[in-house]
Amino acid sequence: MDTRDCVALVTGGNRGIGEGFVRVLLAEGGARKVYVGARDPGSAAHLVEAFPGRVEAVRLDVTDAAQVAAAAAHCTDVNLLVNNAGLFTHSLLVGASDMEAARAEMEVNYFAPLAMSRAFAPVLARNGGGAIVNVLSAAAICSVPNMGGYGPSKAAARSMSMAVRAELADQGTQVVVLIVGSVDTRMAAHVQGAKEKPEDIARAGLRAVKHGIDEVDTDAMAVGVRAALALDPKGLERRMARMLKQSVISTGR
Repeated sequence: MDTRDCVALVTGGNRGIGEGFVRVLLAEGGARKVYVGARDPGSAAHLVEAFPGRVEAVRLDVTDAAQVAAAAAHCTDVNLLVNNAGLFTHSLLVGASDMEAARAEMEVNYFAPLAMSRAFAPVLARNGGGAIVNVLSAAAICSVPNMGGYGPSKAAARSMSMAVRAELADQGTQVVVLIVGSVDTRMAAHVQGAKEKPEDIARAGLRAVKHGIDEVDTDAMAVGVRAALALDPKGLERRMARMLKQSVISTGR
């Protein structure tokens, strides 16, 4: 799919990687229009102002079935859906006091992109097939224990993407998965070391769409995780376990 003159909807497009997609689509990708999905449309005012006439903020809580349906009914010209909205609760799986955080991560990171894909599949079909981009994480291919339910929810979304890709193949809809490492966003504020710019993640994602690539590692950390997983999966698991122990010691949990 060529993104020039496309109409996109980006969930969580008001900041972070989502905002990176909005800016790259409009400034470099030649998109005609981008709908910015956000729980508070006012939080996207800076993008509406930066790209007059080409950005429309849409009230969208991706876990609210009524708002998802309303977005699909309103954004009828969309041919590129970017499922970017995500949740990381900083909670452990067994160590947490209950499972509410894990359930919330599954709702946002797995069920929400599935719901969006279901709602927009007919829209994409009417507009020539188009593409769905699911913004995932290196935790989808190697779960990080100190990130609790985040990795399992992203792994589920990766598996879901494969199934949706097969279901929508006959209508010509691409389904692209982005395996993302460390990015300079609010969600990754706790991560130390080098971080990628959100716009570079967006560029990698749009290249994958353009070239018909089903899954792409968007940055050095993601590439490194996949390489370590291929070379020594047990060794990588042990390193992840050490990260958990260090986290528990440093926080006093």
